[in-house]
Amino acid sequence: MHAILTADSVTELGPEARGTVLVAGSHGGRLAASYASRAGVYAVILNDAGIGKDEAGISGLGALEALGMAAAAASHATARIGDGADTLARGVVSRFNAVAAACGVVAGMPVRDAAVRMTHAPKPLGELASPGEGRRQLRSAAPEIWGLDSVGLARPEDAGRVLVFGSHGALHGRRAASAIPVDALAAAFHDAGALGADLTRLPVLATRGIPAIAVGAASARIGEARSMWDSGVLSHVNAPATALGARIGQPLAEFFGRAFPV
Repeated sequence: MHAILTADSVTELGPEARGTVLVAGSHGGRLAASYASRAGVYAVILNDAGIGKDEAGISGLGALEALGMAAAAASHATARIGDGADTLARGVVSRFNAVAAACGVVAGMPVRDAAVRMTHAPKPLGELASPGEGRRQLRSAAPEIWGLDSVGLARPEDAGRVLVFGSHGALHGRRAASAIPVDALAAAFHDAGALGADLTRLPVLATRGIPAIAVGAASARIGEARSMWDSGVLSHVNAPATALGARIGQPLAEFFGRAFPV
């Protein structure tokens, strides 16, 4: 029987995750599923991130099913994204794959009960490869604009750049230090279907003087910075972003192009 482990983000997993049933606050997209798989977990429950464009918020479930790994997602309306303990305590299953179904997981089941059912899940047949490096330059002219599919991919040299993150806009475990690890010129996130109060990275970055916005889940695929750049539409903005002219309903690329002209 596998142990149950909680984590606020799949980017923070260590050797203790191997062989466990992981309940994590991360979205259920393919990138997050890959992080969990490569950490050696045997089963995982993530956040459905509002399902969103092309069902990107749960795309990792099918990818893991192909490897024989049980995977499910908690409804974003029932648990705080970015908070593994809250997901275990209050989450309710919204989606699941066939391997999880074979363990007895059903829609509407409390995450805590689903995790117990998954303690008997079979060992996966392999690991889900990363979809790619996850970093791309979106504009080369200064100030540079870079797309990072995860906050975990930020590097020291990203300080002073405009950064488009495929990650959700919630702090990990409500820890202010997890907002972003560099002093970006500005930052964008995916709203993961969350209400404004749940986008806790935005006000924290405002205290650091960093303009920050989130795009709507229906407008772009979570975990894919390129999708956010191509089709993302602003759903939430912080005070420094408002001062630069950000407005709800504005295309992300348009806002950054006007706020930071070449």
